[in-house]
Amino acid sequence: MKIQTLKVELGERSYPILIGDSLLQQADVLLRQAGISASSRLLIITDEHVAKHYVQPLQNVLEQAGYKAAVSVIPPGEQSKSLAVYERVMTEAIQAGLDRQSVILALGGGVVGDLAGFVAATYMRGIPFVQMPTTLLAHDSSVGGKVAINHPLGKNLIGAFHQPKAVFYDTSALRTLPKREVAAGYAEVIKHALIADAEFVEWLEQHAELLWELEAESVTQAIFQGCRVKVDIVSADETEQGQRALLNLGHTFGHAFEALSSYAALNHGEAIAIGMCLAAKLAERIGFAQEPVYARTEKLLRMFHLPTAWPAGQDPEAVLEAMKRDKKAVGGKLNLVLPRKIGRVEVVKDVDEEQILTLMNEEVGA
Repeated sequence: MKIQTLKVELGERSYPILIGDSLLQQADVLLRQAGISASSRLLIITDEHVAKHYVQPLQNVLEQAGYKAAVSVIPPGEQSKSLAVYERVMTEAIQAGLDRQSVILALGGGVVGDLAGFVAATYMRGIPFVQMPTTLLAHDSSVGGKVAINHPLGKNLIGAFHQPKAVFYDTSALRTLPKREVAAGYAEVIKHALIADAEFVEWLEQHAELLWELEAESVTQAIFQGCRVKVDIVSADETEQGQRALLNLGHTFGHAFEALSSYAALNHGEAIAIGMCLAAKLAERIGFAQEPVYARTEKLLRMFHLPTAWPAGQDPEAVLEAMKRDKKAVGGKLNLVLPRKIGRVEVVKDVDEEQILTLMNEEVGA
């Protein structure tokens, strides 16, 4: 299958995104093409699930080409984006002898990419890293240079902007994903379509069955189109001074749900799916939406087996307080990304808290 290629345009820090089958088997060639020579010591950061499938084959490819690669394995799940795990990985990087010419390889999903990227951003004040996503969800987090760890009071509150040298997206890795993780990944694909591409929304509706069964060409196309939306936005607004904030559709609600459940009850994609439904419902409620958006958003998410209803055990008042701690809040005032119509969203500043709270209380009682 042909490799699909995109480029994030950031001047001297521009980098390629390669999407295709069996890219990990070509890792040595791809690293050289990205300007990373065998003299650069590597640290592969991955999680326990991914390590079982891909670490040894990747190490074999690299070492046969003369690369030296140490490995740091973290527990799977959002709880690994913590200060304690970050400190442990930093210690392992030091013990592995990494220097300023070394490169970190983030092999895994969004958690691995976020943590590994933050390690790279802060080790010796910043060293290069390469994103090697193995999940659908990571098609979003691997692009754009946002790297972070969590605090118990909020998601991604400790982080940096640190762009990768390259993104190598091996679609064959998706075949080992549990279906719950497949669904979570499609939440971010759907998000990109709802943000900026009504035709992409229609395509997802038409191809939902093939995508759910991970038909190779359809999945590659979905990842490519999702990445394309993000690449266009990141290239225009790297550090979220304006347009990049649109990528947060559903995230202010979703991050609150994740934080209040200690990053355990819902995975990221599930939380964002519910958040996108709430954003659509709120947009209609306050008269912001120019066309019906909730019913179609909810139906599309259900096609990909994602939750769309208020999560069990969440208190609206606590959710609102968590939302106000979100990075996108300014002076305690909420800024929400809401849909104008399918394929177009805008940032709405200082949304009335009472309207949000009324909507959330209705959801709890539904």
